[in-house]
Amino acid sequence: MAFDSLSGRLQMALRRVTGRGRLNESDIDDMLKEVRLSLLEADVNYKVVKDFLNRIKEQAYGEKIMKGLNPGQQVVKVVREELKNTLGSEATEIKIKPQGQMTVIMLAGLQGAGKTTACGKLAVFYRKKYNKKPFLIAADIYRPAAIEQLKTIGKQIDVPVFDLGTNVKAEKIVKEGLKNAQEAGADFVIIDTAGRLHIDDDLMNELVDVKAVANPDEILLTVDAMTGQDAVNVATTFNSKLSVSGIILTKMDGDTRGGAALSIKAMTGVPIKIMSTGEKLDQMEIFYPDRLADRILGMGDVLSLIDTVTENVDEDEVMDMAEKLMSNKFNYNDLLKQLKMFKRMGSISKILGFLPGLGSIKQAMNQIDGKEFDRIEVIIGSMTPEERKNPKLIDSSASRRLRIAKGCGRSVAEVNRLREMLEAQKKTMKKMSTMSQGDMERMSSQLQNGQMPQMGRPKQGKGKGKGNFRF
Repeated sequence: MAFDSLSGRLQMALRRVTGRGRLNESDIDDMLKEVRLSLLEADVNYKVVKDFLNRIKEQAYGEKIMKGLNPGQQVVKVVREELKNTLGSEATEIKIKPQGQMTVIMLAGLQGAGKTTACGKLAVFYRKKYNKKPFLIAADIYRPAAIEQLKTIGKQIDVPVFDLGTNVKAEKIVKEGLKNAQEAGADFVIIDTAGRLHIDDDLMNELVDVKAVANPDEILLTVDAMTGQDAVNVATTFNSKLSVSGIILTKMDGDTRGGAALSIKAMTGVPIKIMSTGEKLDQMEIFYPDRLADRILGMGDVLSLIDTVTENVDEDEVMDMAEKLMSNKFNYNDLLKQLKMFKRMGSISKILGFLPGLGSIKQAMNQIDGKEFDRIEVIIGSMTPEERKNPKLIDSSASRRLRIAKGCGRSVAEVNRLREMLEAQKKTMKKMSTMSQGDMERMSSQLQNGQMPQMGRPKQGKGKGKGNFRF
């Protein structure tokens, strides 16, 4: 995810003050120097950095913190609060009209920022979350590829797309499109407008004309999170001409330094409302400044994890799987269902990023995303239906394991590691089923303190690579 580099640097800087019984100004100055360098390297606007550090100094040098209990923790709390305020203080959602009325959203932005894809993602997100009936209007008359892209996206997500080609003015397309949307009974209309490689008067004049025709409830500017503080200049220009109501931050799943997210609200006053968290059309989230601040500082984001699980996992399916694990009836069919469930929620590194203290192992977990799941699916697919139902058939037969390996083009060692994975799942659930309330509270405390939870005393495996399930 974005901010990995910034997150690591900030956490290292804060370790200078955490765990100390007493702090002096020199300790805080050293920490703030590291924070300053971290933010500037992340391409955060220098004015934003200066104001951010001044606010922290003002509070951190206070007698209440310097002479209080756990001063290091209090400084971290101040940093977290100011980081949240810099990102936007609180979530600002898209305004949606009451049921029966049509909400009109106009998207603007430079070419390459992910505007057309964002149209499709918004349609998927608000249909799923708010049961809206979306409708897309293709008003980018300068790029035929943009119209075709939007039509392709519309087919993928089963949402109607209105266009009149490239030889009609954008204002007319929008006017006719809104009529069609009304006739189709749509209540959430998204207009994809033209972009440029750079800002010019022709682009702005056209967008102003489209705005006059559409009278949108929201004008959302799509900003590439990888552009750094240059996003501030883009947002300032668009806002001066269009009165932008919100920002969609795209490409947040990339190796983003974080400059755009940390600069744009503070410098323009325009809130970030939505962020795109992956390439897939269902990977979009509401922007919560407090949750993102926690993630950056390694404090986890359990609320977003709950949202992700709730949206992608069926409760009955989970309960059925848990019962099978507890009763030792968990088989390869169930493991396959479990893997597909994880894939719906996103990458393992993304899920780990939600948990406090586990962000540091995300990079290591990146290597088992996607392709590793695919390899496991291929191995399971090479088994007979009876073998999937009854894992003991494979455990007791070397010839079956050889046949499975040949059938899927993998090695026998990989088939054996899959068997170990299945057994590890069963043993883990068996341990959890016998845990006391005290054990659960201890695990919770370990997570909150950024430690890996331990269930009992871990046993050392014999032989090299024991317990390593990489394929």
